[in-house]
Amino acid sequence: MTLNPLKEKGIALEKQLRSWHDIVKRPFNKYDVDCYSRTRQILMNGIEVEAWNFKHNLSRNCDDPEILKLIALSRRVEDMQQTTVNWLTPACQTVLETTLGYEQVAVDLTSWLAQNEPDDYVRETFNFGLLEDFDHLYRYSQWAYMIDGINPDEILQGMTDVVVSRPTQNHHNDNRIRLRKHYDKATASPQTKVNIYTLVSGEQQTHNFYAEHGMMYPNDDLRRTYGEICDVEEEHVTMYEALIDPTESWFEKLLLHEFTEVCTYYNCYEDEKDEKLKMIWEEFLAYELGHLQVAADLFKKHENRDPEEVIGDEVVLPCHFESQKEYVADILENEIDKRLDGKDDMGYTTISKLPEDWQSYSTQKTVNGEGSPTEKVIRLIGTSIGRDIAIADEKLVKKEPDLIKRGLEPKVQAPDTVSVEEWKEMSKADMMEF
Repeated sequence: MTLNPLKEKGIALEKQLRSWHDIVKRPFNKYDVDCYSRTRQILMNGIEVEAWNFKHNLSRNCDDPEILKLIALSRRVEDMQQTTVNWLTPACQTVLETTLGYEQVAVDLTSWLAQNEPDDYVRETFNFGLLEDFDHLYRYSQWAYMIDGINPDEILQGMTDVVVSRPTQNHHNDNRIRLRKHYDKATASPQTKVNIYTLVSGEQQTHNFYAEHGMMYPNDDLRRTYGEICDVEEEHVTMYEALIDPTESWFEKLLLHEFTEVCTYYNCYEDEKDEKLKMIWEEFLAYELGHLQVAADLFKKHENRDPEEVIGDEVVLPCHFESQKEYVADILENEIDKRLDGKDDMGYTTISKLPEDWQSYSTQKTVNGEGSPTEKVIRLIGTSIGRDIAIADEKLVKKEPDLIKRGLEPKVQAPDTVSVEEWKEMSKADMMEF
């Protein structure tokens, strides 16, 4: 089914305020929720945070009272929607369990976007970031077992592999070379624009979650792991937001933000199997259609242009979630050695072609000067039980034997040679220092 969002009125903005009872819903059950219901909830939280942030920034750069009133009202609704979506997370879901959900979003969303991206350069950039997110999932999976005593598959439900990728210690770059060439707003497709706006929102929220929750564990090495990966997420936000044409006007960006919300909520509504969540996605789709009408009217009034020039006449699908194991395996095989070239063309190269004075070497020397926390956890595992924790289908194991190290077998489960209680004792901060 297709939808022309500019012809759908949705719910009028002035009718969108809700009571506190309606805003705060009962959370999902972490034990029986579908993993992709969780990823949709995580992504839409990030989409709402981005919308709220953008509208605050717009207001700080606008002196038209009528515009400010409209933005103030819609921004409050975005904030209420964000509370609803974010607080669907149950209190019993640990930070690490939620983190695995965030990384499943990153892997499977980025894979979907890359395969549905018409711009070759944008697609290559998505694929470059994908390998880094894939390794983050692997590192956090080790900690989820050591701290929470869970098999990562309890969260991932067999839909996303857990194996080493481009090592996180190699993700740290001079942030200036993370900058990418932006699309041309006049020629880029609505799909490209929405893809980037969606991924920026997701990566930004991942950064924020790690920055705000990584300190909640007493284990120093786990805190440093969150700090290290949080820093990579900052690089990802830098990389993806640079793809957006900076010459888009405030009204054009507002239109694109609202259109992105319409597309993502529509995609969630179409895919959702949980009836309670589906009702939320449907309600908020109606709200966002109302927001889009406001943005379209402002765009026509202040720029004297047709909104269809920017967003077209139908929704695009930027956030469909399904298993991406085969696609990720192909990227692992073909692009594991890819690096940012650091040149004016903002392109890519491989490890073997990097010059000795490559800009990121000095960055890595500094931040990894006392070791990489994400590597330390792997050494701890090797020292303690001599075996890794990984979950991978047989196809990936056969295709990438060099990447799946330490003699892993297909569908390896969390090792039982050490009890959960023993792992928790080993993971205390004062015992983690080598």
